[in-house]
Amino acid sequence: MYPLIRSILFNFPTEDVHYFSMNALRTACKIPPVKSIIQSNFSFNDAALAKDLFGLHFKNPVGLGAGFDKNALYLTELETLGFGFVEIGTITPKPQAGNDKPRLFRLPQDKALINRMGFNNDGVEIIAERLATWRGENSHSAMVIGGNIGKNKLTANKDAWKDYEICFRQLFDHVDYFVVNVSSPNTPGLRALQEKDALLKILGNLQHINNGMNKRKPLLLKIAPDLTKEQLDDIVSLALQVKLDGLVATNTTISREGLLTPGSEVEKIGAGGLSGQPLLKHATEVLHYLSDQLNNEIPVIASGGIFSGADAAQKFASGASLVQVWTGFVYEGPAIVKNICTYLRKNR
Repeated sequence: MYPLIRSILFNFPTEDVHYFSMNALRTACKIPPVKSIIQSNFSFNDAALAKDLFGLHFKNPVGLGAGFDKNALYLTELETLGFGFVEIGTITPKPQAGNDKPRLFRLPQDKALINRMGFNNDGVEIIAERLATWRGENSHSAMVIGGNIGKNKLTANKDAWKDYEICFRQLFDHVDYFVVNVSSPNTPGLRALQEKDALLKILGNLQHINNGMNKRKPLLLKIAPDLTKEQLDDIVSLALQVKLDGLVATNTTISREGLLTPGSEVEKIGAGGLSGQPLLKHATEVLHYLSDQLNNEIPVIASGGIFSGADAAQKFASGASLVQVWTGFVYEGPAIVKNICTYLRKNR
């Protein structure tokens, strides 16, 4: 059924379809019997897949990566589809419109997307208020919520640490864990913050604030798949030094190697981060390298190219503690969590 729906939706602009689909799901979930039907069809409840990590309880190990629900608009709907956790954002201190449209493109031959969204979001103040309201109305929810935080486009890199602190403080009471995003290719100069000295200033400051709180929140770092081994070694060293709670591997790639889509089409799309199946192999290699270097001292959430239970199992075999989908959700549809969980349960 979903392949037919997808073939229709793929005739329309990618970003418009995203909001149309999620708004339609939100409308459906406002009707209790319909919501119950959706939940019974797409949720997977099995205590054997539950996971305790970072001092948090995940009802299953399949989450939704940052960038899908940037503004915490669809938490109820995503929980109805069975996600064990959802990472909202990337969130910046001030609201941002993001880059000019079109900025999200499909590569169906590759089961991939290219995006150059540019941290479009409503700003931390509005999103914090929205989360507080949702938490108040859904106190029974078992879904873990992560907050992915970044800097505003106009903030100079030397002042980036201030933007991360603003987001950290304002979201602290409303999310279960934090992910520092310095690896998006769509904010000019952002990836330079992955260098050790710049990262130390950002992460060291956040951990100082974190350790002064009554109950600290898990702090993770999301990295690009395009780092050299030397840079990955620096990340490992820094993660241990700052006592990070985890890493997210990986963000989108700027590489265009090995695509089936004709080069002329890819060139016409232009700049942006590539996600989807072409990223699976390399993102898994980065995950495996990090896991080996960390010697299981720091957990890693795996992201990049996960479309099936077999893909997820490969990530776990390479050292992942949890997995996140994004592009796979677009191509595989609302059953992706149930399909992955069913596979993992059968192949434990």
